[in-house]
Amino acid sequence: MLSQFLARVIAIGLFVTVGLTPAAGDEAFPAHRIVGNVYYVGSKALATYLITTPDGHILINSGFEETVPLIRVAVESLGFKLRDVKIVLASHAHSDHVAGHALLKELTGSQVFVMGGDEKVIASGGEGQYLYGDSRWKPCAVDRVLEDGEEVKLGGVTLVARRTPGHTRGCTTWTWQVADGNKTHDVVVIGSPNVNPGFRLVNNRDYPEIADDFAKTFAILKSLPCDVFLGAHGDYYGMLAKHDRLNGDKLAFVDPEGYRAYVDLKEKEFRRKLAEQRAADKL
Repeated sequence: MLSQFLARVIAIGLFVTVGLTPAAGDEAFPAHRIVGNVYYVGSKALATYLITTPDGHILINSGFEETVPLIRVAVESLGFKLRDVKIVLASHAHSDHVAGHALLKELTGSQVFVMGGDEKVIASGGEGQYLYGDSRWKPCAVDRVLEDGEEVKLGGVTLVARRTPGHTRGCTTWTWQVADGNKTHDVVVIGSPNVNPGFRLVNNRDYPEIADDFAKTFAILKSLPCDVFLGAHGDYYGMLAKHDRLNGDKLAFVDPEGYRAYVDLKEKEFRRKLAEQRAADKL
C-alpha cells in the first residue's frame, strides 16, 4: 500500500512519465549517520544531508524531483519524518541539487533559504544560470535570500552560509560545529569548487567575474577549519569508501587532511585551466 507521501506525489503527476525511480545512472544508497545529529540521506550520486533538531530538521540539497522519494525513504529508515523538515538549503543552483526543492516545499511546508546569486535561478526553475541554459525544473519560491557569513538557526543548531562562487554565482559552502560525545567537530559541506567542462574562465560574456569568483572561493575554503569533510556529491570526499569503514570506524568521516588535499587539488585544476585559457586567448 502506498504511503500518503507517494500517493500525493502521484496525485500531482510528477512521476507519471518517469516512474518511482531515481534519475538515470543513479540509485538509492543506505542512509547513515555521519557525526552527531548529521545524517546522509541522499542517493548514491547526489548528496543530501539531514541535520536533526528538537524543533524540526534541516535538509541540504534536494536532488532531482525523482530523488525526493529516495530522500523520504532514507529519512524514515533512520526513524525520522520528512514532514518534520522545516528548512531546505542548497549547495548550488544546478538541477541535480535543487530540482526537487519545489516538491519538498509542497510536501513538508518547509522554508527555502538560498544564497544571493542563486535565488532567481531557483525561483524561476533554472532561468539565468550560466552555461546550462536549457536546464529547467519546477520553480520554487524562495523564503529567504542569504548573504555571505549569514547564520541559519534551528533547534540549537547554527549553520553558517559561506558564499563560494564560481561554479554558480551563489554557490554555498555550509559550515557548523557538531557535538559528538565529548568532542566537537567542525563540519564543512563544500558547495562545489569544480570548473566544469565548457566553463569559460577568460572573456566570459555571460559570467565576466567567474575567474575572480573562483579565486575568492579557494581563499575562503583554505581558511575554514574542517574536521568532517562533506560535499555536494559524495565522491568529493570519498563517501563510498568511508561508508564501508563505518562499522569498524565511527569517525570514518573525520578527515581534515582529505579536506585540505581536495581543496588543493581543485585549486591547482582551476589555476591550470585558467592559464591554458589565457594562453589560448592570446593565439
